[in-house]
Amino acid sequence: MKEYYTFIFDSFSFDPAKGSVELNYSLDDEEKFTETVILPTEGLQDIDKATLDRALFNLHLIGGISYFKTCCPKTIKIRSGSLSKEQADFWNTVYTKGLGEFFYRNKIDFHGLINFPSTDDVSKSPAQTEKESEKILIPIGGGKDSIVTTEMLRKTGADLTLMRMGAHPLIDQVASISGLPMLTVERKLSPRLFEMNEEGALNGHVPITGYLSFLNVLCTLLYGFDAIAISNERSASEGNVEYLGEQINHQWSKSEEFEKMFNEYVPEAKYWSPLRSMTELEIAEQFSKHPEYFPLFTSCNCNWRITEDRPSDKWCKKCPKCAFAFVILSAYLPNETLTEIFDGNLYENESLIPLFKQLLGLEGFKPFECVGTPEETKKAFDLAHERGDLDDTPVMQMYLSSQ
Repeated sequence: MKEYYTFIFDSFSFDPAKGSVELNYSLDDEEKFTETVILPTEGLQDIDKATLDRALFNLHLIGGISYFKTCCPKTIKIRSGSLSKEQADFWNTVYTKGLGEFFYRNKIDFHGLINFPSTDDVSKSPAQTEKESEKILIPIGGGKDSIVTTEMLRKTGADLTLMRMGAHPLIDQVASISGLPMLTVERKLSPRLFEMNEEGALNGHVPITGYLSFLNVLCTLLYGFDAIAISNERSASEGNVEYLGEQINHQWSKSEEFEKMFNEYVPEAKYWSPLRSMTELEIAEQFSKHPEYFPLFTSCNCNWRITEDRPSDKWCKKCPKCAFAFVILSAYLPNETLTEIFDGNLYENESLIPLFKQLLGLEGFKPFECVGTPEETKKAFDLAHERGDLDDTPVMQMYLSSQ
């Protein structure tokens, strides 16, 4: 793979007639990338140019992370705007911590690697204004967390709209059950990114929740919402493994640290997680009270693959997210219901025992996925054991023998 020395944030543009946002990047002015975001044209509102440009600029900066990681050049150049020292520090942190898993897997020393340029001549963002938050945008991905957020906020009487990135029949069904309106935004990554990956460019996890957060701010401004209710729980703040003296957290852009930083950096809209104080067990308990969603929801990331064929089943039944979802729901749902939801009993699959041991903290470290802590996993096993209908399975027997 050819070596590049500078990653460039070239330009961004917005065509309201088409609802089209273009984000342009390059490596050494030679390798070009254009990412496109398509927004619904219906309901678009006029907002002042300075506010719109700030939101687009921020989306441009977070979007660049997917292209920067192809070769991690040592120099960053920004042509689409400018940053103060404080703002540059924010982006240094977002890129460094958001790419933590990527650095770990690719054995990259990230210390001093990310250096966003800054200038003293930058106008400050306006102070955050308190709003009643009557119109709330809720990003959803078809999983239990956003469903619990939706049902919690429904009780407040707030005006709720769901937001998704990319069309998917599973989310169609979840939205249909909720009875709420939904905003669909399409993101088209640059085709050159996939070509470079085939040619040997570096690849790996990016902080997708960070991207979604800035995208939702843009939507909040353009469609007249007051707040964004993200669905990030307490355990998202816990890391997975230490690397080069730092904690690596797959879920960093879901963490409380990111949420606080984001709110200080982006004053244009209220941004918070109603689930922040809740454990995975508490969320699962609330979700278990909504059986109308049982046949439709899924937490398995196989459904959201970009380059591979999506599976016909909602659950692959072999990844960390499937295993953790089964564990956490086994605390509150009987064997019969679990088997119906997952089209099988994951505790019967002996080949998954090493994965369950990871989730329990008995081997290795917490998987690089959006899963809860070993303590939450153990408590879920204990609650399922109290019920007793999974005690004869190989996985539960493994757990009981480990105590």
